[in-house]
Amino acid sequence: MKDGDFTLTESVAILLYLTHKCKVPDFWYPQDLQARACVDEYLAWQHTTLRRSCLRALWHKVMFPVFLREQVSPKLLATTLAELDELLQLFEDKFLQNKAFLVGSHISLADLVAITELMHPVGAGCQVFEGRPKLAAWRQRVEAAVGEDLFWEAHEVIMKAKDFPPADPTIKQKIMPGMLAMIR
Repeated sequence: MKDGDFTLTESVAILLYLTHKCKVPDFWYPQDLQARACVDEYLAWQHTTLRRSCLRALWHKVMFPVFLREQVSPKLLATTLAELDELLQLFEDKFLQNKAFLVGSHISLADLVAITELMHPVGAGCQVFEGRPKLAAWRQRVEAAVGEDLFWEAHEVIMKAKDFPPADPTIKQKIMPGMLAMIR
């Protein structure tokens, strides 16, 4: 993100910056100390858990075999999907619980970041909401809160991941080391 001469590259930092700069409604990043701490807790947790697992599912299931034409062993894919399933349960138990949204009765940045991460494996064909009625109902509430058109526009590219053409060999050579390091 560039704002004049100021640049940020990390997604959570960008979101927090924009909430302060644009004076967004309080529910996105609440002024209430405890509610804000709940948003912050989720944002800190997801970086090393849900984000990693959702990206691994996308890359192991679609991006390596389709985009990079690199096979992923069935054992590695099964391990990746089992890890995702465990984290989905933890996400439901620890953060969603029996609430409408992650921080209570209103959508927040935590919900936006969470749904963005969860749509990565969905784009890879994983049925992350199937068999999880609480999670599926939460997704519907998030979609309704942001608006159906905006929700799907935001996820349009990731939902087409399976249709990406194979990478040019030069691009593959450039991105492969970074991708391998990121998703291991």
